[in-house]
Amino acid sequence: MATSDRADRRPSALRYLESRKNLTGCALGLAGLGLYAVGAAGAYWPVVVAGLYGAGALLAPPERPASPDFPAPGEQVEALRADLGTLKEYLSGVRSRDRLPDEAERLLDDLTALLSALLDPERGAGEALAADSETLHRLTRVIRQDTPESVDAYLRTRWWSRLTPGGQGPDEELGRQLGLLVEEASKVAAELRDAEAWHQRALTRYYEDRAAPNEPGAAGLAGLAGSAGSAGSTETAGLAGSAGSASPETRKAPDGAGAGPAPEERTP
Repeated sequence: MATSDRADRRPSALRYLESRKNLTGCALGLAGLGLYAVGAAGAYWPVVVAGLYGAGALLAPPERPASPDFPAPGEQVEALRADLGTLKEYLSGVRSRDRLPDEAERLLDDLTALLSALLDPERGAGEALAADSETLHRLTRVIRQDTPESVDAYLRTRWWSRLTPGGQGPDEELGRQLGLLVEEASKVAAELRDAEAWHQRALTRYYEDRAAPNEPGAAGLAGLAGSAGSAGSTETAGLAGSAGSASPETRKAPDGAGAGPAPEERTP
């Protein structure tokens, strides 16, 4: 947000000097000076330079407005901690001036203790809140709106109930409202607890997978070794089979012996 504020406070002349229109026009104006230096612009070079500058300023794309710089989630958590301190001061002032019902006192103590634990930087819940915008919004609503509004409504209604007695008293309404707020804050705490537990289990599975042997790689190596072994066995078996399958007729005859088949024996 500070960057946008500084940009808005700059004088208009300075903003134009840093604009795309001026930079593009200056670039084309320098090109016009280059034309004058090589003698292409002639005696009307100031008109050429001014015309090129104006053309560049007209053709330049418009300025893009700066995007808003919203507070980061971590800054929102810090601001919410400060708001919780403001809420505690408000409740302390209310208790010092007016006596609240005992049930409301107990529920307010439970609520502020639970909110303080959720926003305690030493517990590490602030990082989880910063990563979950919806949960952060729920806590922001409880601290900035719901709790002070419930207490203020009780104080105003109690004054009117003294003037016109009858009906349901404001003490019961305040106790019911604070009970619902405590329940909502408890749900937020349970959700954050479950998220942290899931993250821990995910880390355990990741470490187990990383520590276990690479089964697909080992299977691949075993397959390669088996293929090589089977290929060697097949080749050896083939050589042995070739040597064993040679018949006596196909073997080389000794020197002086006929290589052809034996003459047939005729019967008389």
